[in-house]
Amino acid sequence: MKIVCTKSDLLHGVNIVSKAVPSKTTMAILECILIDSSTNEIKLTANDMELGIETKISGDIKEKGIIALDAKIFTEIVRKLPDSDVTIETDSSLKTIITCEKAKFNIIGKSGEDFSYLPYIEKDYFISISQFTLKEIIRQTIFSIADNDNNKLMTGELIDVQGEEFKVVSLDGHRISIRNIKLKDIYDNKKVIVPGKTLIEISKILNGDLNTEVKLFFTDKHIVFEFEASTVVSRLIEGEYFKIEQMLTNDYETKVRINKKELLNSIDRATLLVKEGDKKPIIINITDGRMELKINSFIGSMNEDINITKEGKDILIGFNPKFLIDALRVIDDEDIDIYFVNPKAPCFIKDTEEKYTYLILPVNFNSVTN
Repeated sequence: MKIVCTKSDLLHGVNIVSKAVPSKTTMAILECILIDSSTNEIKLTANDMELGIETKISGDIKEKGIIALDAKIFTEIVRKLPDSDVTIETDSSLKTIITCEKAKFNIIGKSGEDFSYLPYIEKDYFISISQFTLKEIIRQTIFSIADNDNNKLMTGELIDVQGEEFKVVSLDGHRISIRNIKLKDIYDNKKVIVPGKTLIEISKILNGDLNTEVKLFFTDKHIVFEFEASTVVSRLIEGEYFKIEQMLTNDYETKVRINKKELLNSIDRATLLVKEGDKKPIIINITDGRMELKINSFIGSMNEDINITKEGKDILIGFNPKFLIDALRVIDDEDIDIYFVNPKAPCFIKDTEEKYTYLILPVNFNSVTN
């Protein structure tokens, strides 16, 4: 094999596929990036058997061929090459020579025939969504997936397509995040649970362009994302997602309209007094025309008042401040509505059209020190 391409094209491709290289594996071949120029295009592929990424790069194929190179070494070499044309050449003994200007590396590759290619997926069913929208939806929900495998379903996000409705749900046992958007077309109904890791990596690759589409293909076991020159294939999480409808209610006893930035900044200030690992709640006292926020910790205490518009009863309630901050940071509205049922029930932050809904469970607190 012999190919020539620019350093920038090669690095861009390597950076995309390296997201699917496993950090730990017993199969050495999976620690590699596959370079395949056996056809009329140059494809780079990485695959950890759960997530696989393939991308095409521009270049000149002098001799067709295929080679698998250690991802860590290959990535570092490419990263540190001069900004010029790169030549990658292999021989029958898998010796690989990487040349760029006066730099020349000799490394030993592995047979491309041993590499685990991306699974073939029947592409019968797909939906189309803009890169910008998909990237935003992931940003606005991914923070509330569970970060451990105690419950596998919680480490993924539900994608629920119903006609022109596209809903994404994530939860970790303490909170639920929901985003709803309307698609341009009407599609058959489909529900799948996509691993959070896949969505995090997809989000890093997407350029966020409003006018560039991503195609999402679904099967019983896999989801495929196709955009620009890249294809991402991921296994789905099997099982039935949680029935969250019973937790969602339109009943409330207190409704507050508040400036989002003021509330976020106030909670942010309060957390200055909380060491990492401390589970100190922020206490919210809602009365007519004002919300008082109070926190007490071993370091000190803080309280602050914010002007609000209130409907309904007064309420005193406590929350994990991080959960409020996570939700508030991803809401773009200037003013938000927060709905409370009682001090032991979840609060809801949602807009009138319910394009977004954030449910957060309260925490118990014994007393508030003045």
